Amino acid sequence: MDDTLYENDPVQSQPGAPPAAYELSQLMVRLLKGVLYRDDDERLWASLLHLQARVREQAAVLLLDLVLDEAEGHAFLKSRPDPDESEGAPRLPRLVARRPLSYPVSLMLALLRKRMAEFDAGGGDTRLVLSRDEIAELMRVFLPDGTNEARLIDQVDATITKVVELGFLRRLKPAVGTARDRGHYEVRRILKAFVDAQWLAEFDARLEVYRTALSGAPADPSNEGAADA
Repeated sequence: MDDTLYENDPVQSQPGAPPAAYELSQLMVRLLKGVLYRDDDERLWASLLHLQARVREQAAVLLLDLVLDEAEGHAFLKSRPDPDESEGAPRLPRLVARRPLSYPVSLMLALLRKRMAEFDAGGGDTRLVLSRDEIAELMRVFLPDGTNEARLIDQVDATITKVVELGFLRRLKPAVGTARDRGHYEVRRILKAFVDAQWLAEFDARLEVYRTALSGAPADPSNEGAADA
């Protein structure tokens, strides 16, 4: 049997490289679990760029679209929008569920997105890193008057934890010799895909909604709001 590998072999183009079908399976499983970042797995990212047409085909079977941002270095699967019910079209099944977000979480995402826009306008580094205290300061003005410091920190910590779980913040390891470091977080750039330019243009009006809602809402960040992830 001739085991010679050819340059355009669709199964294995380089000696030692995994078959394309195996790479495709890896990509689909990884994307179904969450966001794929170039910085987290450069090998898998390279596979995605090479196989993105096939990934899109496989995703389409599941009624999902591949969102790939090469400039920002992230990719994820997104449910297709529901058809217009007025036309009698049936609702599509959702593999990726839509989750309602609390007002504090929605507010934090909005404030982080605005901070990222300001950061990008200044040029320079592409990684926006904020301390827990800086994030708390962003939130402070929108919390009800009379909120004490301990309660503020508790609410901010709970909200940060949720935003980390959603993948919009990444907690950084403290530097050596900084045992009292209360936490630094990288704002993940996928937030730009979640909070788009049109949404940001209505930022001030949205903040008034949050301010009003939070002024009469319990501090528990588990209360459901209007935004979805």
